[in-house]
Parts: sequence; structure tokens; C-alpha cells
Amino acid sequence: MVEEASRRMPTPDESRDEALKRLDKRLGAFETGRERKASFTAQRAMGQGYRFLAEVVGGVFGGAGFGWLFDHFAGTTPLGLVAGLLLGTGFSIYVAVQGAARWSKTESDKAGPLPSVPDDDDND
Repeated sequence: MVEEASRRMPTPDESRDEALKRLDKRLGAFETGRERKASFTAQRAMGQGYRFLAEVVGGVFGGAGFGWLFDHFAGTTPLGLVAGLLLGTGFSIYVAVQGAARWSKTESDKAGPLPSVPDDDDND
């Protein structure tokens, strides 16, 4: 315990500048390791969010495009466009929700079981 405390505290014969340099070096090493872990997780989550956004936007535009094509070749009023837009939106939301559930399950499995929490209610 004493040995561990002596590593953290500067020695009396050590100058203040040397002690600050040593502490800055240790702090830099700690922050670098911490940033690397947080950065990877944040980038993964952000990429997954962009993927969900692309699925929804792509579904809306895809449905609108198919509806427009139907109207163009069938010579109908914009009823096909509206129907395609609604179907594309609904389908893209369904796909995004399924993807989010799959991603959530994968991340939950990686994290492992949750710790047990004692019950607050006392059985008197």
C-alpha cells in the first residue's frame, strides 16, 4: 500500500516540473486509451444510425418512384404516387425497426447479463 502511494505522490527530492511532466505523461496515456474505446463505440453507433436513416429515406423515395412509374405508364391520376409513397414509408419503417431490434439484441448479448439488483421491498 505504501509503495502504491509513493508512485502517486511526488518525492520530496523531485522538482515540481519533473513531477508535473510525469503526471502529464500518465494522464495522456490514460486519456488516449479511454478515447480509443469511446471513439470506436461512438462511431459504430453513429454508423448504425445513419444506416437506419438511409433505410427510411430510401424506402420513402423508392415507394414514391415506383408509384410515379405506375402512374406514368398506367396513365392514372397521382393515386399510384400516393399509394407508393405510403407503402414505401411503411415498409422502410418496418425494416428500420427490425434492424434496430436485431442490433439491440446483438449489443445486449455482447454486454452479457445485467447485474442483479436487490429488491427494495422488505418482507416484514
